[in-house]
Amino acid sequence: MTRHPARRRSAAWLLLACLSVLLLLGSASPASAHATLVSTDPAEGAVLEAAPEQVRFTFNESVIGVPAGIQVFDATGDAVASSASVRDSQLVVDLDEEVGEGTLVVVWRLVSADGHPIGGSLSFSVGAASDVVDVPTSTADADTEAPLVLTVVRWLGYLGLLVAAGVAAFSVLFLPARPDSPAARARLRTAARLAAVVAALAWWAAVPLVALYQLGLPVSALGDGPTWSALAAAEYVVPAALVLGLALAVVATRPPLVLLGCVLAVAAPSLTGHTRAVTPEALVIAVDVLHLAAGALWLGGLVALSLVLGDLAARDDAGAVVLSRFSTWAAGILGVLVVAGSVLAWRIAGSWEALLDTGYGGFLLVKVLLVLVAIALAAWNRWSLLPRLRTAGRRRERRDAASLVVRTTVAEAGVLVAVLLVTGFLVDRSPEVDAPVSAAAPAAETAAETVRLDDITAEVTLDPLGVGPSTVTITMTDDAGEPAEGFAAPRLSLSTTDVDLGEVVLTNLGPGIYAGDVVLPTTGEWEAQVSLRTTEFDNPVKTVELVVP
Repeated sequence: MTRHPARRRSAAWLLLACLSVLLLLGSASPASAHATLVSTDPAEGAVLEAAPEQVRFTFNESVIGVPAGIQVFDATGDAVASSASVRDSQLVVDLDEEVGEGTLVVVWRLVSADGHPIGGSLSFSVGAASDVVDVPTSTADADTEAPLVLTVVRWLGYLGLLVAAGVAAFSVLFLPARPDSPAARARLRTAARLAAVVAALAWWAAVPLVALYQLGLPVSALGDGPTWSALAAAEYVVPAALVLGLALAVVATRPPLVLLGCVLAVAAPSLTGHTRAVTPEALVIAVDVLHLAAGALWLGGLVALSLVLGDLAARDDAGAVVLSRFSTWAAGILGVLVVAGSVLAWRIAGSWEALLDTGYGGFLLVKVLLVLVAIALAAWNRWSLLPRLRTAGRRRERRDAASLVVRTTVAEAGVLVAVLLVTGFLVDRSPEVDAPVSAAAPAAETAAETVRLDDITAEVTLDPLGVGPSTVTITMTDDAGEPAEGFAAPRLSLSTTDVDLGEVVLTNLGPGIYAGDVVLPTTGEWEAQVSLRTTEFDNPVKTVELVVP
């Protein structure tokens, strides 16, 4: 009995540490978890005098190229010879043949750093726009939504992983090491091994499904070497490490080796997915490992309790002792789950808008509601049913009380299985609010702000005011309202707290009027920094705020 307060103190310290991590993260701004196209050269809808040698796309984070992911078509739908290269956050498409007048369409498909495919198209014209543009469907613009079969396989993989690791850990942390409980230990070992087999099969089955999903290819492409070589190394390393860890956890007999295998298995999935695309990466991965470990202990512990509690309670007070040990740890486990889950949701989703306006946010809210139901069942078990089992004196009373606890535990485990099903959808959903980048933005109002640059008044206009292609214009006048010019052309840059578009290329449209094309990837408060060399020595710099709804 003297060890229970120590365990409570340990759980409290663990929860305090997690809260400290949350406070440390409080000053960091949320990072994007999904690559977004921020600019193109030429711009969407541009009409050029001559065909460019290259078409350049710039994203807000690193992207990965895929086989046949980039294709160029003319207005009649005929393919234009091209080659593409990806370096960090830039995609460069070289036009390898001469093209005539008319509209060209570049259809692109890439893989974001978090493993999700992204795609779109860019249209521009040479000489004049074509009256009719007929672009065929290609693998580049295939659906970027995860297929249902991949979601189901993900769910089975996580279910098998958490049950196998959790049951194995339960057998060495909570089950009494007494010679009169070999049947219970054997039952747990069998359950852990069956779950490990399910996890191994599901995680390896997901590899070809991920290849088809990311690359947008048909099933027949699985026989092609480039399909497999295009996958990131993590897609192979993660299932291999997971299977190795589970094998150690369910085969080893020494407790340290069992726990080492459990840690290796639950840590592996954190090396891929959303956690790889948010910052600070190392800290987010560590929090994700804590999240998975706590989930394994919770779900695996419930499965283990439902398998052995009835037999242990029928003999003596062993059932009450085991349930009491697990219940004491459960408070710390829930604390870790709540804090780690909150940190991950904040870093990955990044905004209330992402929670309310995306499929990822919707599934995340459903997951939170299900977890609350599971917590309510756990509280009932801890504060109502456990005392009843402790005070039961007769064997029949202990058996009846244990039977009720087992039913409640099974119900709690069932809710957690539903949580895992929702998690299967979360893994392959984008947390980013959809922002169209290949089509012109719908009609919107125009934003205009004025700054004073010595004796010149400059009006900065953004038209249209919305996500997508837009034009920023600077109109300069003197005190009499006449067009004015500086000692040199004005310069302008656009940025938010999360995205920096850099300096906008401005073209002179007439006396005192300069304009440049931009592609705004997100809504929010955009800062336009304007500088103008008014004399040989004076160069005032002013900033205006343009709010994109």
